[in-house]
Amino acid sequence: MKSAFRDDYVTTQEAADILGYTVQHARLLFREGRLRAAKFGRDWLVPRRDLAQYLARQPRDVRYRSVAQQAEEARPDAIVADALPGFPEDLVLARGDAAAVGVNVAQVPQRSPFRYPGGKTWLVPYVRQWLKSVRPPVTDLIEPFAGGGIVSLTAVFEGLAKRATMVELDEEVASVWHTILNGDAQWLANRIARFRPSRESVKRVVGEQRASLEHKAFATIVRNRVTRGGILAPGAGLVKLGENGRGLLSRWYPRTLRRRILAIAAFRDRIHFIEGDGMAALRAYERQPECVFFIDPPYTVTGRRLYKYSSIAHEELFARASLLRGDFLMTYDNAAEIRALAARHGFATRLITMKTTHHAAKQELLVGRDMDWLGK
Repeated sequence: MKSAFRDDYVTTQEAADILGYTVQHARLLFREGRLRAAKFGRDWLVPRRDLAQYLARQPRDVRYRSVAQQAEEARPDAIVADALPGFPEDLVLARGDAAAVGVNVAQVPQRSPFRYPGGKTWLVPYVRQWLKSVRPPVTDLIEPFAGGGIVSLTAVFEGLAKRATMVELDEEVASVWHTILNGDAQWLANRIARFRPSRESVKRVVGEQRASLEHKAFATIVRNRVTRGGILAPGAGLVKLGENGRGLLSRWYPRTLRRRILAIAAFRDRIHFIEGDGMAALRAYERQPECVFFIDPPYTVTGRRLYKYSSIAHEELFARASLLRGDFLMTYDNAAEIRALAARHGFATRLITMKTTHHAAKQELLVGRDMDWLGK
């Protein structure tokens, strides 16, 4: 199949992996006309544009998923993190100072293989709103502090950007993205499917000399899934009791991980990964008006205990953002230092309040050139 032609279509198997369905269910969608497909020889191929449009409707289409899939996706790995102070598990969002607008995080498609502390799954509905407001439509999304990459993945999967560039400095996290996007996703997915975590097997995998990038990626996924809160910073401890006393297995969902990894690999021609410094990436792309930027740096308070590389010059980051020709959206903790920097550079800010099921609340700050897309 020619490259240009291949760029516009995915196979039935790839479409099923991306959607989280079986091949048989994907074919049912074709027959019922809910997802367009074209027959070429003996193969049915799905236009990427149609697949992206279907994905954008996916949260409203969960009634067509199998009972087994719905049960698996309702498990706690569909939530942002463990019940770690500052990162509550069951998040409901209230926007700014206006009346609360509830968002069920469990209904946001989970695309990343990481359980990332400080991950932005909760922000996805707002990111969609922001990207849809950008004119002209987004060509390139740059995520200079990618981590779990949920914003880039959402933008590409749902057709909100033609391409995404993810940048990450942490070499362990980078090994996962390199492996998925450079042709070894199937190996990683199969290795995960065969692994059963115990304290002994985890210790063996994490402690062995990792000669290859792929083995480093596998060990990183294992650590991320079985450490408390998904923390990859040095000294992070393993999950103890876990949900329902299942210990390490309470966060290990091999079928879900396999599906997510293969789905990302199916879009690898539209996702570019750079292992490097986020500030350098901002400098590299600052003069390109067709690029928009989602900037989620290590926060002022929690960064040190959550991330291996947590040191960042916040003042320099704001100065760099002021030079960007394309639009940007930045997220931060609601700290006086950050509010002052935003005011100094003439940026608009809005507070997002995250509420737990126990009614505890945590506020985060959205920063941009304007927040008109959020409404009143």
